[in-house]
Amino acid sequence: MNGIVIKSSGSRCFVKSQDVIYDCVLKGKIRLEGRKTTNPIAVGDLVDFDLEDNGEACIKKIHPRRNYIIRKSINLSKQSQIIASNLDQAVLIVTLVFPRTSLGFIDRFLITAEAYQIPAKLIFNKCDLLSIEMKEIQTNIINLYSQIGYECFEVSSYDKAQVNALTTLFKNKTTLIAGHSGVGKSTFVNALEPNLDIKTGAISSAHAKGKHTTTFAELHQLSFGGSIIDSPGIKELGLVDMKKEEVGHYFPEIRSRMNNCKFNNCIHVNEPKCEIINAVEQGEISKERYVSYLGILNGEEMDWKEWEIK
Repeated sequence: MNGIVIKSSGSRCFVKSQDVIYDCVLKGKIRLEGRKTTNPIAVGDLVDFDLEDNGEACIKKIHPRRNYIIRKSINLSKQSQIIASNLDQAVLIVTLVFPRTSLGFIDRFLITAEAYQIPAKLIFNKCDLLSIEMKEIQTNIINLYSQIGYECFEVSSYDKAQVNALTTLFKNKTTLIAGHSGVGKSTFVNALEPNLDIKTGAISSAHAKGKHTTTFAELHQLSFGGSIIDSPGIKELGLVDMKKEEVGHYFPEIRSRMNNCKFNNCIHVNEPKCEIINAVEQGEISKERYVSYLGILNGEEMDWKEWEIK
């Protein structure tokens, strides 16, 4: 039998096959064979499984992944985890308030999606909570990402008309929904597909941060076609297996110009005749994105508070 993994936790997972959901276990060989991530199987994986005589379902094969989104802890463990696989697109839910999403975090997510060739889009949520000043900042940020090719959308998850307007974005596609805890991922998904009734949580008033309400990534079918993978809130996002000279390849505005640099291994910091530095000085590449690029090279993040209102 074959099916798709819709939820996974440890050595057990739930597999959907022809509208029937099976509680499956991983055989030892598959669970242990030379994998570099903490989870040998991920939501979105296509698998083959057998029904044993004792009624237990055992996964015997994980099919090659078309793509996947992976995250790496930035703590001392340095472990990486596959969030989801076989995606048509990845959507990052962003908020500038309660809790705010840093520009560095946005760029790290976009870099990860670029590295695994997954189209990425940004949804700016909680627009109803923004002050006039914050609305101006958000407009500047949206203009920046739109100009380099990323689709951006503004929404309040409590505005049914605004959410319904985004239905076509998800129709007939497998989409990963990601973001910090508290940005409103589950609230947005519930508004998009009310029958799901995914658990939502409150924001901590002391720290203006969200609490985890989604413990494991889970795939949900959409009544209008397609599916959404609702993922646990990501607090930090480290980049996986990426050398400094490779980071620029995943910034579209840098990638399109880097072949004009004098040196093939240019990392666009202080090298002579660097086309990227020249483009920044000429205003062809935004200083904000370049500062974010430098921050990623040095393990730092740029926050929206550093953004100059134009």
